[in-house]
Amino acid sequence: MAATKAPAEVAKGEYQRRRRALLQMAQDDAILILPAAPERIRSHDTHHPYRQDSDFAYLTGFPEPEAVLVLVPGRAHGETLLFCRERHPERELWDGRRAGPEGAVAGYGIDDAYPIDDIDEILPGLLEGRSRVYYHFGRDTDFDLKLIGWVNRVRAQARQGAQSPHEFLELGHLLHELRLFKSPAELKQMRFAASVAAEAQKAAMRATRSGGREFEVEAALWGVWRANDCVPAYNPIVGAGPNGCVLHYRDNNGPLRDGDLLLCDAGAEFRGYASDITRTWPVNGRYSKEQRALYDLVLAAQAAAIAQAVPGRPYAGVHDAAVEVLAEGLLSLGLLKGTLKKVLESEAYKAFYMHKTGHWIGLDVHDVGDYKVAGESRLLEPGMVFTVEPGLYIAPDAKVPAKWRGIGIRIEDEVRITDDGGEVLTGAVPKDADAVEAWMAG
Repeated sequence: MAATKAPAEVAKGEYQRRRRALLQMAQDDAILILPAAPERIRSHDTHHPYRQDSDFAYLTGFPEPEAVLVLVPGRAHGETLLFCRERHPERELWDGRRAGPEGAVAGYGIDDAYPIDDIDEILPGLLEGRSRVYYHFGRDTDFDLKLIGWVNRVRAQARQGAQSPHEFLELGHLLHELRLFKSPAELKQMRFAASVAAEAQKAAMRATRSGGREFEVEAALWGVWRANDCVPAYNPIVGAGPNGCVLHYRDNNGPLRDGDLLLCDAGAEFRGYASDITRTWPVNGRYSKEQRALYDLVLAAQAAAIAQAVPGRPYAGVHDAAVEVLAEGLLSLGLLKGTLKKVLESEAYKAFYMHKTGHWIGLDVHDVGDYKVAGESRLLEPGMVFTVEPGLYIAPDAKVPAKWRGIGIRIEDEVRITDDGGEVLTGAVPKDADAVEAWMAG
């Protein structure tokens, strides 16, 4: 049940380097403002487990709510400021230790830190004289209103010579390009998350039995995640039979019937970094003839897509390669009619394959980063990490022969772009049909 040994945490110096890179991109007349994620009520007076905002975590590593990061390029007394909660022995007795402003400076490499209660007094002065504000408008409407209020306070002093910001820019335009390229320290966290997710998938295969329930398989996933200090990177999808044809299936409580396939899309999150794996296996341990034909087709499509994961090639080529293999296979099986050219032009394949073949992955399972640059598919570069996840979904009511209906298949792995090709980070989970059957038999 144990994965490989967990790596060391990302070092304080790396967070400082990330902030310096962002400061250099923003230039001296700007100010960058980023609040921590708020706590969310689950019901009445109970909260959802706290999860830090990914951008905030990327720049600070600071794990607490009620905090605001302010970057002020060129400020003589320190360019990186953090507003955070003060130490509070009584609250810490209930909720756990706080870093406090002193701990933020000592533990997280912040230049200067202040109590969060002082932000109304201090932040307008930091805005004064800055022409541009980088900020994520629309994420937190309460904080949006606070920021507008601070800017208006500076504007009100215009007759006294105060200069207020006159341009508001999306922080993601700068920050998300940095996040797209994973550092060696980030890759260590992602490799561990991937190794835990792989062990969880293998445990889920072994927990599958005819007559069982989907939640029993999900329980096996959770056991491995928590045994390795991980949480789910997203709500796992454990769909048997026709449930596997529902792309974002959530219930995870259906029966495991002899003769059905089970689609398991589940990833582990470690220190904020996500993993994402999908495998599809037979409940009784053996693929039927039709299941195997479709499964081998999806596997071939994934192999063709991964072959396109090479520096200098367009990201869109990954999807295009998978689609061509799937379309050709659907024609040969009689599930589509016509020529390959017409099927691709008309997108007739979307009746059975309606999603893209992957997405960036990192601190978010659907990670940030542009897929196009200047209107064209961006070229792959070393340090990018994305998923490759072709699938086929033959709905129970599809107008095809009955032997194909109700079969849902997806095969997903993470791929890192290296200097000379693509490296699969999640290859520890069996995916060849014979290997899957052998693992389940074991």
